[in-house]
Amino acid sequence: MGHRLRAAAAVLTLAAGLTACGSAEPSPSADSPGSAGTGKGATNLTVWVMRDSFSDALLDRFRTDYLAAHPDVTLDIQVQEWDGIGQKVTSALASNDAPDVIEVGNTQVAEYAASGGVKDLTDKVADLGGGDWLPGLAEPGRIDGRQYGIPWYAANRVVIYNKDLFAKASITAPPKTRQEWLEITANLNKGGDQGIYLPGQNWYTLAGFIWDEGGDLAVNEGGTWKGGLGTPQALAGIEFYRTLQALGKGPKDSDEAKPPQADVFAKGDVAQLISAPGGAVAIEKANPELKGKLGFFPIPGKTADRPGAVFTGGSDLVIPEASKNHEAAYQVVKALAGEKFQVDMAKKMSYVPNRVSLAGALSGNEATAAMAAGAAGGHATPNSPNWAAVEAKNLIKEYLTRVLTGGDAATEAAKVDQGIAEILNTKS
Repeated sequence: MGHRLRAAAAVLTLAAGLTACGSAEPSPSADSPGSAGTGKGATNLTVWVMRDSFSDALLDRFRTDYLAAHPDVTLDIQVQEWDGIGQKVTSALASNDAPDVIEVGNTQVAEYAASGGVKDLTDKVADLGGGDWLPGLAEPGRIDGRQYGIPWYAANRVVIYNKDLFAKASITAPPKTRQEWLEITANLNKGGDQGIYLPGQNWYTLAGFIWDEGGDLAVNEGGTWKGGLGTPQALAGIEFYRTLQALGKGPKDSDEAKPPQADVFAKGDVAQLISAPGGAVAIEKANPELKGKLGFFPIPGKTADRPGAVFTGGSDLVIPEASKNHEAAYQVVKALAGEKFQVDMAKKMSYVPNRVSLAGALSGNEATAAMAAGAAGGHATPNSPNWAAVEAKNLIKEYLTRVLTGGDAATEAAKVDQGIAEILNTKS
C-alpha cells in the first residue's frame, strides 16, 4: 500500500518541482492562531494532507479564507509523512477517532473503500461539478458505481524535448499524431543522437498506448477480473511501444529510474523523453547549459484532434465514516475541490486542476499546459484493491522486457494475463 502512495508522490513531487514553493512544512496545529475558529462551541475539523502536496502559503491562505466564511469552525490541517501512511490511514478508518478529511492517492481509494470505512459521497457528485472531473481522477474514486473519492489534483507525463536537436533536424513544430511522432523521432535518431530515450520497462507509458487503442490492462467482467494484455487493442499498443522504443538506446531490461533518465537526457544527445514536466528541473540541475533549451508537448494521440491517453497520478479527498462531522467535513471537501482553490492551486503549484474546464489556469506555462492537455484523456490503473500486488510483482515490466528482446507478444501476454487474473481475483 505504501508503495503505491510513494509512486504517486514521486510523480507529484516532480510536478511540484516546477515552482519554488514545491515543499511544505507542517502546518499550524489547531491551537495555532492560523487555525483558530470561534473557540467554544465551534465544530473542530481535522484535515490530513500529504507532505509536499502544497506550500505553507497556499494552505494558510485557504485556512484563512475558509475560517472567515465559516466562523463556527476550527480547522486543523495536519501534514502527514508518506512513509507508513497506508497503515496509518487504514488504522484511522477503523478507529472511533478518525480525522474528518484525508488526502489519499487516487489509485488507493479502492483499497480504502473496501474496508468499509470511507463515506459514500455519490449524492454529492452533481453539487461538486462531477460531470466536469478529469476521468483519470474520477474513475479511481468510483467503486461499483459509487463515488467515495473526490478528485483533488493531478499530474501526468508529457514529452520533454531538446529544442536544439529539433532545430538541428529542421523540425519546426512538435508532432500532433502518433504517426508523425514516429517520423520525427526517426529523423532525430541519427548522427549519434537518440531520437527518444524510452526505457523498456516504462509500463505507465505502455498503458497509455493501450488505452489509446481502446484496451485496458485488466477488465472486470461480472465480478471476475481478466488480464487485458492479450487483446488485439493491447497488442496494438505494445507494437507501437516497440516501434517507438527502437528509435533510441533505452535499455530493454530496466525502467526510467535505472539509470535516472534525466541524467541520460542531460548529456545533450537525446532528443526526447517521457516524464512529468518536473523532470526538466532534474535535467537542468544535471546540465545547466540546457536551461531554456527544453520544450514540452503532450504525448501525441492517434489523431491530431486529441492528445494520447496518459496515466493520471494525483490525489483524492475522502471522508471517513468515523468522522463525527460529516456535513462540516463535506463543506471543507467542497471548498478544496471548488473552482477558487483549484485555480489558485494550479497557478501556485503547477498541478492540473480536477476539472477539464479549468485547464486554462495553466495556459501561461508551456510545461503544465502540455500536462493539462494530456490530462483531459487521463486514465487510472484497474480499480481493484489488489492492483498494488500486480505492480509489486513487476508482471508488466517483465512482460515488456521479454517482448522487446524477441518474445512473441501474444504468447507472453497470455502468461501475464493469467498472473494478473490470479492476483486480482484473490479474496483478501
